[in-house]
Parts: sequence; C-alpha cells; structure tokens
Amino acid sequence: MKRIEKYAGRGSIVVLMLLLAATAVYAGTDGTVIKEEYRTFLGISSRNVIWFVAEVHLMFGAFVLGVPIFAVTLEAIGAKTKDKRYDRLAYEFTKLLSGAFSTTAALGGLLAFSLFGLYPKFMAYMTNVFHDVFYIYAMIFFLESFTLYLYYYLWDTMQKKKGLHILLGILLNIWGLVLMGIANTWAGFMMSPVEIDKATNAFIGTAWGAMNTPLWHPINVHRILGNVAFGGFIGGAYAAVRYLGAETEADKKHYDWMGYISNFIGVAGLIPLPFAGYWMGREVYSVSSVMGNNMMGGAFSWTFILQAILVGTLFIGSNYYLWIGMERIPGAERYSKYIKFIEGIIFVCFAVWLTPHNLPLNAEEQVLLGGQYHPTFKFLGLMSAKNAVINFIILSTFFSFLLYRRANKMEGIPVSQQGSRPKIVLFFVGAICISIMGWYANYMFHADPAAFDLPADRAQYFKLPATLLLIQIGMAVVAIVLTLANKGKLGQSLYLGVAVISIVFIMGPYGFVIMAVANPLLRNIAFTQWSMMMTCLALVTTIDVYLFKGAKEYGEIAWGKMPERAQYVLILLCIVIVLNIGLMGFIRSGLREDWHIYGVLRDTSQWSFTPTNATMAKMVSLCLVTFLGIVSFLFWLTGHGGHGDESGGSPKVAEEMHEGFNPTLAGAGVGLRREATTISATTIPKKFES
Repeated sequence: MKRIEKYAGRGSIVVLMLLLAATAVYAGTDGTVIKEEYRTFLGISSRNVIWFVAEVHLMFGAFVLGVPIFAVTLEAIGAKTKDKRYDRLAYEFTKLLSGAFSTTAALGGLLAFSLFGLYPKFMAYMTNVFHDVFYIYAMIFFLESFTLYLYYYLWDTMQKKKGLHILLGILLNIWGLVLMGIANTWAGFMMSPVEIDKATNAFIGTAWGAMNTPLWHPINVHRILGNVAFGGFIGGAYAAVRYLGAETEADKKHYDWMGYISNFIGVAGLIPLPFAGYWMGREVYSVSSVMGNNMMGGAFSWTFILQAILVGTLFIGSNYYLWIGMERIPGAERYSKYIKFIEGIIFVCFAVWLTPHNLPLNAEEQVLLGGQYHPTFKFLGLMSAKNAVINFIILSTFFSFLLYRRANKMEGIPVSQQGSRPKIVLFFVGAICISIMGWYANYMFHADPAAFDLPADRAQYFKLPATLLLIQIGMAVVAIVLTLANKGKLGQSLYLGVAVISIVFIMGPYGFVIMAVANPLLRNIAFTQWSMMMTCLALVTTIDVYLFKGAKEYGEIAWGKMPERAQYVLILLCIVIVLNIGLMGFIRSGLREDWHIYGVLRDTSQWSFTPTNATMAKMVSLCLVTFLGIVSFLFWLTGHGGHGDESGGSPKVAEEMHEGFNPTLAGAGVGLRREATTISATTIPKKFES
C-alpha cells in the first residue's frame, strides 16, 4: 500500500509537470489563434469525453477536499478528550484520503490533456488569461502533496506531538481550499467573464481580475459545503461496508459509531447547502437573466425537480437512519411518539419541494386542466413555497438530532450551578445571533426601494420581515434568560416554536405577496428566513449542551446492534449524493449552452447543443458507476493495506486499543483486559456525543 501510494504521488507530480509543458506547447500568452479548433478521440464525442473525465475528477476532488476538514477536526477532538477512538476514526478517513488523492491527481492530468488535445482553441484562450495562475496552482499542489504524505506517514511518530501534527492537518486544509478556490475561478470565468473588450472579445485585464468574477465566492461556498456533505456520506458508506463485513463485536461497535459520525457530518454540510445554492442561483440571474430563466424556467427546470428528489431523499434517509439508531438507545422510547409527526412533516414538505410550477401536458390534457398550470398546485412550484418547506425540513431534521442526543439522558446539572462558563458562552453565542439578525433588521427597516427598482410606496413591504427579525431577537433573549433560570427546555421550545411560525407560516405565504407586488424583494425574504433559521440552530444547540451537562444516563448505547437495513441506508445516501453532484455539474456547465466562455467564445463544434435529460441521466449514471467502482476498490485496498491492524487503525492506536488502553486511567498505570476496550457510550464525552 505504501509503495503504491508513493509511486502514485510521484506520478501525480510528473502529470503536473507535463501539464505545464503542454500549456507552453498549445498556447502562448500572446493570444495566438489555433487553426484547428476541435479534435475527436477515436470518433467519440469530445464533449462526452470531457464531460465524463471532468465529472469523475470533480467527484474525487470533492472527496479529497471534504475529508481533511472533518479528519483533522476529529483528531483535535481526540487530542482534547484523550479518547483514542476519535484518533482512530480520523486516521481511517486519512487512510482513505491517501489513495483517493492519487486518483484525483491522475484524473486531473487526464482532464488537462483531454482539454488541450480536444479543444485547443478554447484552451489557448484560457491559457492566455490564466497562464500565471497555472504555475501557482502547480506549486500549491506540490505543497498539498507533501503535506498530505507528512500528515499520513507521521501519524504514529507524532503521537506525542499532537499539536504539531494537527497543525499539519490544518495546513493540508489550507492548501486544499486554495486549490479549490483557484479551480473555481476558471468555472466562474467561463460563466461570468470579466475584463473583456466587448468589440473584439479579447481579454484585456489581469489574471487576478479574471479570477474575481461575480460567481467566484458563491461557487466557493457552495463547493465547500458540498464537499463536506459529500465526504461525510462517502465515509458513511465505508463504515456501512466495513460493518456488514465485520467479524468481531468490537469492529461492529466501531463501525456503527463511525457510521453515525459520518451521517452527522454529511447532514451538517447538507443543512446550509440549499441556501448556498440559492445564493449562487441568484448571482447567476444577476450575471445573465437568460441563464437564470433557462435555469429555473427553461431547459433545466426539470433537472431541478430531479435535484429536489435527490435532496429530499438525503434528508429523509438521514432522518430514517437516526430513527433506527434510537432503537439501540435506552430511554429513547419516550421520544418515539414524536417520530410519526416529524416523518409526516418531512414527507409533506418533500412533496411540496418537488412539485413543479408547470406540467408537461399535451393539448388535450391542457384543455381538461384549463391551461398549462394547475389552478392550485402551481403555487407550490414557486420559490416562496420551496423556501418555506426546505426550512421546515431542516428544522425538523435538527429536531430529530436533538431527540437523538438527549434520548438516554436524564436531567442534567442545573445551569445556575455550572459556574460562569454557561453565562459567558450563552452571552457570546447570543450576541453573535442577535448581531446578525439585528444588522439585517436595521437594513430592512432603512432599505431604499429604489435600490431594488421599486417605487417608493413599496417600502411598506420591507417592514414585516424586519419586525419578525426583531421578535426573534427578543425570543433569543428570553431563551437565554430562561436557560440561566434553569428553565432551558421552555426557552428552547419557545424560541424554536416562534422560529417555525415566523419562517414557515408567516414568511412562506408572505413570499407570494412579495412575488406579486415587489418581486425583487423575494431574495431578501429568503435571506431573512435563512438568518433566523441558522441562528436558531446555533443558539438552541448551545442551550442543549448545558441543559444536559453532567446528566445521568438511562443506560449505555448499544453500539454494534444496528440492523443491516440501517447500513443500506448509509450506502443509499452515498449513491444519492454522488448522483446529485453529477446532476448539478451538468446544470452548472450546461447553463452556458453553446458558449465555451459565456458571451465571449462560442462553441461552434457539432456538439454545441444542450443534451437531453435522457443523455444526462446516462452520463451521470456512467460517472456514478465509475466513481463508486474505483472507491470500492480503494475501500478494499484500504482494508488489505497492511498498515495498522485488521480494523483499519494506525499501528500505535490499534496497539493501545487492543491492549486495553484507557486514557482516563493511563496516568495511573492501570492495565485493563482486552475485553474492556469495547466501545461504550459512557466513554463518549458529553459535549461531543451527538
């Protein structure tokens, strides 16, 4: 395994060196015109070749950028709590990363050669714009490669220097984020080019100017969150496969716990993702109304119905996995009565979420219906309804996590008896939440309708969202005061209840009013809902931490007792997130239609038409099978790499766990029997358990 990774790492460096050489060969910085604009590969559609290679490369890129974020976080938690299970889990994620990184680099090299070979004129233009950035990209890639292998191979050597090793992990994430940011500038420039001479379509700016496009930061935020969710669900599938194949009780317990943590990470990235997508979609409208209308009301509108189905499946699957998991928690039965209501809310919201605005009807069906639009259900296809229900789905999922977290806990230590820390932390978190909502309430109260191209009399429609923000601020203060007075559950209930009423049942219907009389304000309504929802999640979670601090438990969580169907849910979530990333890649790229660089460099090849949804489904499915096939091989290779024990842990950590190492007793020199090392819920630190 080590030898394979070493040669793969060297190979990726060689690929980048050849890439830089190809850059110089195919196009100089003087804007030389390439006579041969398009080539083919063995008669295969060049567009499909690039589509396939780019999408699979993007999938692996999402994995290798998302995994380090939570791997180093888990390692830091393990170092802080002295719990070796977190260290083992972080190591297993990193072990997966090492093989996937080499594959990503190889696919990146293949993509570069394919682009330069099949689309020489397009790459000549891009090289003229970004040639300086290419060299910086290569140098950052070298740094990321070296940092990754230092982080991976020095894991055991630096067990006593955890702070320095975690610093390496942080540095690895910095290099990865920089690489992602640079690559996103190319996609952003293709969709929203800047510093272009309108008369000649020639680039007249600097490389930095070309990078700083209107879509750069929306794409960055969207991809970071997407990568975290993607990596989490891939990790969950890995845990599920290892759980199904585990032969010992200890391994079943470990991979059950790993599956739970992975699902939590995936949902944590998934929750804010719809709003990052909404922001990016809004900026697409701002760049080009043609692209925007084509995205939501034209050729790509039905792909968003498919996307709604996939996103809804992710939320339903994650909740279902949690509900199954509550069966292994003593005391959880007292919350089982709430599950049917949460399930009902999520399914109703899911139905609204996937309802289209217009239906594909023939002439006879339109006559029977009375038009292209259903008289009632057409309203469920508008963004006001979508914004309301996605917030409700997220809040319901959050409520599921709250129930799961407190399922086996009794009453905790009264907050008033926990010293000054709860007061400080609640004040700090509350101040941040109140500041965000207060800032936006002030903005809405004093916003000039003219800035939205609205007449002055529309100012009255800015007042309701601002007022609701002020009410939410007041409820945040009430929740904090009640918590400090040992009535935290009441504070949580009031704050969460008012948030649901304001976000879903007031702002949702109000959005339809806004669409009729002040449509540009709809984006501000969406941000109001988002800010209220995210601050609610932050403050309620903080209250919950102190509400159950020091709480006695009804019993230990029976890790390793999950039914097999729960593992298949984790595998399903992995498949769905891969399909979703493939679908969204098609939408983002396809919005340019017959433009390589939107409005600047037209695609004049025979493949310049927008593919049908049937073609998209075939290509995305091919990418899915290829990606999961390679990932499955990496899973198998990781389990037979010979680095560490048969359970996947690093040698040092595996030895300590199998010899009965107990971090709470290590300082006293107490040795425990091997049987005492099985994973127990009582060893999970309270503030990190869920």
